[in-house]
Amino acid sequence: AMASPRRELVPANEDEMNGLMDEDIKALEHSRSKLRRQLGLCALVVLAGVGIVLHGSLSEAASPATLRLATWNIAAINNNPFEYWITHSDPDYNTLMADVQAFVDAPAERDVPVEEVFSESRWQELKALMAAEGWDVDGTEARWHEDFRSRKIISGFLKDRSIGEKRLASMPDRVTNTIHTRGGSVSCRPTVINCYEGDLGSGDKWWVEWKQFMFATQLATGDGDSKTRPAAMLKPIKRAKYPAVSAEEEAMSLPLQTLSQAIFDAILVHIVNSVSPSGRWQQLRQEMCDALNRHKDTRTLEILQQTYGTTDAVFLQEAAASFRTSAAKRLGGRYIVAAPSTLDTSRDQNSLLLLRRDLFLEASLVDRTEEVMKTFDRNVPVAPGDLFVLQVDDTLGRPYLLASFHGDTNGLATIPVLEAVTALAARMPERRLIFGLDANTYEHEAPGKQDVLGFARAYVAKGLTSCWGDTPDPTNHTTYNARTYLQAQLQKAAKQSETAAKGDKNPKDFLLFSPASFTVRSTTKDNTGERRYVEDMVFPTLQFPSDHGVLSTTLEVQPPRLSRYLRPSLLHR
Repeated sequence: AMASPRRELVPANEDEMNGLMDEDIKALEHSRSKLRRQLGLCALVVLAGVGIVLHGSLSEAASPATLRLATWNIAAINNNPFEYWITHSDPDYNTLMADVQAFVDAPAERDVPVEEVFSESRWQELKALMAAEGWDVDGTEARWHEDFRSRKIISGFLKDRSIGEKRLASMPDRVTNTIHTRGGSVSCRPTVINCYEGDLGSGDKWWVEWKQFMFATQLATGDGDSKTRPAAMLKPIKRAKYPAVSAEEEAMSLPLQTLSQAIFDAILVHIVNSVSPSGRWQQLRQEMCDALNRHKDTRTLEILQQTYGTTDAVFLQEAAASFRTSAAKRLGGRYIVAAPSTLDTSRDQNSLLLLRRDLFLEASLVDRTEEVMKTFDRNVPVAPGDLFVLQVDDTLGRPYLLASFHGDTNGLATIPVLEAVTALAARMPERRLIFGLDANTYEHEAPGKQDVLGFARAYVAKGLTSCWGDTPDPTNHTTYNARTYLQAQLQKAAKQSETAAKGDKNPKDFLLFSPASFTVRSTTKDNTGERRYVEDMVFPTLQFPSDHGVLSTTLEVQPPRLSRYLRPSLLHR
């Protein structure tokens, strides 16, 4: 190998030595400066690399993020398209409902005896059918001859409060109105107040179909291969639960409620055919059934997909188990459709969560519902399916506790559930709580009902605020509905002019969270499906199938700590 030439060291004078030292110092300083530049460049490269690894998380942590939320009780009309006043564009609907109201309010000579719409011959046929069931019909026959047959159809039957208090018509209607069968189909009793598709244009047509349905139609319900008939599905009405029922009536409650149901259905068929002899009422009913019943899930999913498709998390209440399946098919590419580990399929009213797949980690889901449910005693009216509590993390490493809840009719479970959910959240302080709910709160304070300001005081005391602030406006309503005269509980009916006074027009829907974690950027409500809310409009409508408005809010999130984004291996290098 070639040797490197050796440099000869020659002694120099002092000036020369000083000059050489100055040059060496300059060279050293230059080298140091160069090294600093190189180290700076290396540091930038390293930081750039970290930025690539974090894939935008640093920029998320550097400024407040936003979270787009919505909560919606999607239930409304279950079986009866005429049950509630709706906003309808066809004047024929308003004419029909006004004429039915006038018939019931002031029937005059139209208040005929029951036997004119449910004849003696029909009673004899019904008696034979009930006897074939093995029922003792003697007491019911006496009631027919001595009481029911001579009652007036409006003043003596529909308006008789005792029939409502004893559930003689509403109980069998609940069981047989719309029966869900295996395979997802339904079978409807021939009556005005459901989506029966046959011809009810006369009492004679109705009676032929009614007898066949109640006593001969075999329906596949429940598990296995067994089938049953609607008459066999009826249950005794217990005096212990309904004290207005006498001991004698309890003993004969199966044939008595069947007779009452037959009379009730016959009266309704008589009324609608009297006020709408052209049969237009049947066309309107089918149009409403399409919008509010048969295609309700389709329209609900359209609103969620088209109007709220960019929402990060959607809190849903009163969803049927079948809706979860439909939502997974239609929205599953965009959303995790999360449900309690045990769905309620009997009441079929479940709270769900839709979580954006590109924000939330499906693998992190933990159902905490049972942990909360087991804290309630019998005095808290919470049923399976009403509450869903979920632990979840997002892709930015932020941990959440999410809850969706549907309160009982009077809102009496709302504060106990609030307390139980916040107690769980207190045991998980690293998690941000967000609670979307139909609180079933009321504008005005009244005995036996939860008023909205009392609820607000309760959530503020737990360290939370709402999308409506600490003190919500009691007149900021999210529901507006009222029952018509075409339903089984006439004592709850409101005239068209009384919908505001006698209806459900209340501030019921909320999103709750900690003010230390979130601040509200904007909140809107919607009863059109178009992010618009029309005040003083009863709903549902044919375009908006729920009796609760959609509530949506955008929250600003306090920036998470950087350590939440970095894996331990990165932190300790």
